[in-house]
Amino acid sequence: MSVYTQLTQGQRYQVEALYKTGHNQTMIANILTVHKSPISRELRSNRGLRGYRPKQAHEKAMQRQHEKLKIHIPLTT
Repeated sequence: MSVYTQLTQGQRYQVEALYKTGHNQTMIANILTVHKSPISRELRSNRGLRGYRPKQAHEKAMQRQHEKLKIHIPLTT
């Protein structure tokens, strides 16, 4: 069973640079030593009119992580 980890901010900038230079998703995944599915999701969900936006992608990820921590419901009733 594998453990899910999000891409780091540095990895997001690497994804942008590699994608702009013509690398495909599988090649990017191999270079970053991650599975190709997070690269695919990252490019699909964080693409704007001007292409992939790593800064916005990281901000959205941090916001989702912060909101997830706020929603935690205590186990006591």
